[in-house]
Amino acid sequence: MMKALIAVLVLSLMCRWATGKWPWDYLRGPSTRAEAHRQARMVLGVERGADRAAIIRAHRNVIAVVHPDRGGTTAAMQEANAARDLLLGDLPDAATTLADEDQP
Repeated sequence: MMKALIAVLVLSLMCRWATGKWPWDYLRGPSTRAEAHRQARMVLGVERGADRAAIIRAHRNVIAVVHPDRGGTTAAMQEANAARDLLLGDLPDAATTLADEDQP
């Protein structure tokens, strides 16, 4: 029994050393924030690591389809806006506000 306990301890330490995570970290699901980012990327149809221009272009394309004036719903438009805001807010150059996008 003691040998098995020591083996588990050694394997856990080796996993931590090799991957930077404890073995039980792999049992958890993705974090809530990571899941929100995945959902936002799915709504806008952009890949992970998309830049500011790609996110804005994808948002405009989605809004053109889901806007209430074009047969979409308010909820779908709000979801697209929230996805854009979440993804743009976490970019390294997030100091620029969305209001700056409308400036000529």
